[in-house]
Amino acid sequence: MDKKLIKLRTVNVTRYVTPLREGGSMPALVEADDDFLYVLKFRGAGQGAKALIAELIGGELARALGFKIPELVFANLDKTFGRSEPDEEIQDLLRASEGLNLALHYLSGAITFDPLAEKVDSLLASQIVWLDALITNVDRTPRNTNMLLWKRELWLIDHGAALYFHHSWHNWEEQAAKPFAKIKDHVLLPFASDLKKVDEEFRSVLTEDFIHSIVDLIPESWLLLDSPFESVEEHRRVYVQYLNTRISNSENFVNEAINAR
Repeated sequence: MDKKLIKLRTVNVTRYVTPLREGGSMPALVEADDDFLYVLKFRGAGQGAKALIAELIGGELARALGFKIPELVFANLDKTFGRSEPDEEIQDLLRASEGLNLALHYLSGAITFDPLAEKVDSLLASQIVWLDALITNVDRTPRNTNMLLWKRELWLIDHGAALYFHHSWHNWEEQAAKPFAKIKDHVLLPFASDLKKVDEEFRSVLTEDFIHSIVDLIPESWLLLDSPFESVEEHRRVYVQYLNTRISNSENFVNEAINAR
């Protein structure tokens, strides 16, 4: 894969439509200057820039592996944007998020995936389980599937809870090679009977150069916030090393998932 092919558009938010209060980070439906609607993830909410970094990395890894993912864009919030907002909580959130944020293209009319009503074949289930084990995504459970059905296709959303190692950076080298025990709670694990096959295929797609290209997308301003590293370059290097280590040791999280089934 050519690194030059990976690029995110940047839009300017022009209208705050409505808050989406399903999650703790309180994303919002907004309109941008390209006249499209987006689900905006705020840098000033909850886990801050780390959640946006996880959303960006998880989403673009998923897209590279062939999953349906709403377009991700960088969304710029002007410092004057929230002045007319009457809700103080939302106004504080807007002020704390001035500058660059992340947004997902809004899938109008999409419905939440219901595992009791919809069937997923074993190959697709295995592919999604593999991805979530790679990025340590704790948020694809029966209680909260973070999958949508849109135009009769399955779409993956909301990867902000992934890569939870970066909230402490404690023993990140060791964490990178570990299996993912919480995969036992994955909504699609019972159907994921092709994990070995998927592992071989996906490891060949996610090359070291491609991982570099995804990490290079992270805005410098996000990496400067609450960083334990001496430079942005070192910060990026750790993300690259973490992901490449997990991929090269994928048998650990694959075997964990197989045993959990």
